[in-house]
Amino acid sequence: MKQPQLANAELAVMDLLWQNDRLTARQIREQLYPDTSKTQHGTVQRLLQRLEDKGYVERDRSLFVHLFSAAISRQTYAGQQLESLADKLTAGSFAPLITHLVEKKKISRDEIDRIRAILDGLVDEGEQA
Repeated sequence: MKQPQLANAELAVMDLLWQNDRLTARQIREQLYPDTSKTQHGTVQRLLQRLEDKGYVERDRSLFVHLFSAAISRQTYAGQQLESLADKLTAGSFAPLITHLVEKKKISRDEIDRIRAILDGLVDEGEQA
């Protein structure tokens, strides 16, 4: 199922969860708002609830202090957003996106080699089918 796009604040929370596996709301607040008092705690709680409602976050209620973890990987989310962008801008084609990145030298040699290996694997699968 394709999830909706994340707002910037939601993406900041998800970034922390992707980096740290499981965090409490307090740990998230301390990392997002290090220079503030507890006044931002309600904001973080609302963000976490929205993310849980959208299916991005799982809440472990087995402990007194709830732990939050990402329910979707960074790679899955990025893939969904890239597909959506390709649908909107290039009628679903990834060729213009890849061409732009290659021409602007935004792709490293290692990434080019990885893409080539993936494409070669797809060609090999097609020959076997």
